[in-house]
Amino acid sequence: MNGINLMIDTNAAIYLLNGNIELAQLLDEKNIIISFITELELLSKPGLTLAEKKIIKSFLNDCTIYDINAIIKDRVIDLKQSIKIKLPDAIIASTALWLNVPLVSADADMKKIKSLNLISIEV
Repeated sequence: MNGINLMIDTNAAIYLLNGNIELAQLLDEKNIIISFITELELLSKPGLTLAEKKIIKSFLNDCTIYDINAIIKDRVIDLKQSIKIKLPDAIIASTALWLNVPLVSADADMKKIKSLNLISIEV
């Protein structure tokens, strides 16, 4: 790891776990941060096999996972009141804003958040 922190959205984590080479190159040697929301979304996928769960847990062990706090809650409320965005996306974006780190995402709704340092990916 080289000290560069990047937060990834759930969709980016899924693309990475599915073997997206370009995304893997982008994230190589970076400190990967995720929200607890991404952790929950990855592990609660219906029909998840034991092998898939093991791979996901191994991936999660290599990430720094942030839980929600009062500041993130306030930012979520502000985002939800100002733009139309899903609650999980608002939590993930608010966490990236609180940490002041870029967010890697393929979600077009994240582009609505002008204060977000977004690395938009297309797959």
